[in-house]
Amino acid sequence: MKPITIIGGGLAGLTLGIALRRKDVPITIWEAGDYPRHRVCGEFISGRGLQTLDRLGLSGTLNSSRAASSAAFFSRTNRIFQRPLPQEAVCISRFHLDALLAETFCRDGGELRVNSRCKEPLEKEGVVHATGRRAQAQTNGFQWYGLKGHAKNVALDADLEVHLHADGYVGLCRLADGCVNVCGIFRRKPGDKAPPALERLTRSDSLLGSRLQRSSWDHKSVCAVAGLPPYPQFGEGCRVGDALAMPAPLTGNGMSMAFEAAELAVVPLVHFARESLDWDSAVLSIRAAQRKRFQARLKWSSFLHKFLFSGAGERLAPPMGAVCWRWLFRRTR
Repeated sequence: MKPITIIGGGLAGLTLGIALRRKDVPITIWEAGDYPRHRVCGEFISGRGLQTLDRLGLSGTLNSSRAASSAAFFSRTNRIFQRPLPQEAVCISRFHLDALLAETFCRDGGELRVNSRCKEPLEKEGVVHATGRRAQAQTNGFQWYGLKGHAKNVALDADLEVHLHADGYVGLCRLADGCVNVCGIFRRKPGDKAPPALERLTRSDSLLGSRLQRSSWDHKSVCAVAGLPPYPQFGEGCRVGDALAMPAPLTGNGMSMAFEAAELAVVPLVHFARESLDWDSAVLSIRAAQRKRFQARLKWSSFLHKFLFSGAGERLAPPMGAVCWRWLFRRTR
């Protein structure tokens, strides 16, 4: 049986590695970092990602998760709307989830090389890209960056809260250990002299500021990422997860897409490993399945992201959310 190399040991890479190992495919995953580690992530799984984990026999990795059934959206000073989630979701720390998936992959006989970078040519046959997003210095004149941290003593009105601002947003969700994940995406123009967006969003006279006023932070959980691409583009070659296409921030579907993209790649890669399908045909099959599954969803996520960051977004979001919440939520799932 032909071996397969996966570059990147995040959600998509590890999920794909586990699924292939359970089909007896020899797998090596190269990961530049180590486990456990914190990642800038909403730590919120909804939609088809939960069913994917169940089909792959990985639902047990969610034992340390917390169920989420409600969501609320806020401007700086007002609640926009609050609704039950159309489908129950889960909130889980990436610090725990990535480590559990890595442990499962090794237990299933996979070879995991941490703190190492793959020296194989990226376009080589049998190499899958799960390396995460491709950084972009600027998009439409803005630099985009993300911040994340875990905090305690944070009171929430809903299981998931999203606080909007003209130059960013912060999502908060309750985790199983009593912490709240606080994750924000922000934009600024190069050379902008204004205070960082997080400082503007967390002013004492804002609703988010009041949420975090008495919070205590786990400083080891605080992390940042720069060069975020806010609008999705499909990649070439054999790719899964954010290496394929990162959904537009704010729509809360990145973790689910990572699991789904991994599942869609399993059958063609098994056929390649068993020499019943050549590499080019396997890659084309994977790419076609991913486009069919994700293309419309990515377009909707991009539209919603642009709308909410437009001047009309804050003004039209309340009536739009009240009327179209469930419909719009499903369009990005």
